[in-house]
Amino acid sequence: MKQIAAIFDMDGTVLDTLEDLKCALNYAFEEAGHSHDFKREEVALFFGSAVHVAIQRGLAREAGMQMEELLQIGTKGHETVDGIDEAEVNRIQAIYKPYYEKHCNDNTAPYPGIVDMIRDLRKQGIRCAVVSNKPDPAVQSLVADLFPDTFDFSLGEIAGLKRKPAPDMVEKCLDAIGTKAEDAVYIGDSEIDIQTAENSGLPCISVDWGFRPVSYLSSHGAEVIVSTAAELGGEIMRRREE
Repeated sequence: MKQIAAIFDMDGTVLDTLEDLKCALNYAFEEAGHSHDFKREEVALFFGSAVHVAIQRGLAREAGMQMEELLQIGTKGHETVDGIDEAEVNRIQAIYKPYYEKHCNDNTAPYPGIVDMIRDLRKQGIRCAVVSNKPDPAVQSLVADLFPDTFDFSLGEIAGLKRKPAPDMVEKCLDAIGTKAEDAVYIGDSEIDIQTAENSGLPCISVDWGFRPVSYLSSHGAEVIVSTAAELGGEIMRRREE
């Protein structure tokens, strides 16, 4: 039996944040003079690659881009979008971030069974951490409010550190919890998490209750997909015994 660590994504993986993300994005777009009636299913596709990309996708959607095209935005070679002013993206982001930081826990809650599952893992000696593209102040606030004494380490987007799917955030986490990549597993709900795990040299467990459908996860390389917190905990424990 080996010692392992479990590193979790936040949005769509341990926390259902979608309603608060939707409200904050619609607020920022309204304040900036844009369309502001995005629906939950749209916002779910906007997020995954941090706020800047989410706003780019929102502006592209406002301009008429089809849903299936949105996920290309923010990927390699698509860092900017024709017809979308980056200065406007930054202006909306400046409205969004402080609003979301204040309202990130209005409607947000852990997915069923997640808190108990993570606490059970820690009782078994498994280190548990969160690495998210969400701004770090919101990550720290949500961890403190909803996961007290639950995680060994938590990290959100901070200046000077490349966000996921680059490996930098995961590497910082591994260093902080004193674990090597070969002794860790990454858990997430999106293609970004699958890419993050691959870029970091970690296996990936995908969950089917988050922001991407199972068909999309499978088409983007998901090898293990779980449907409940209990199933996820069992999969993590199984890897400990390999």
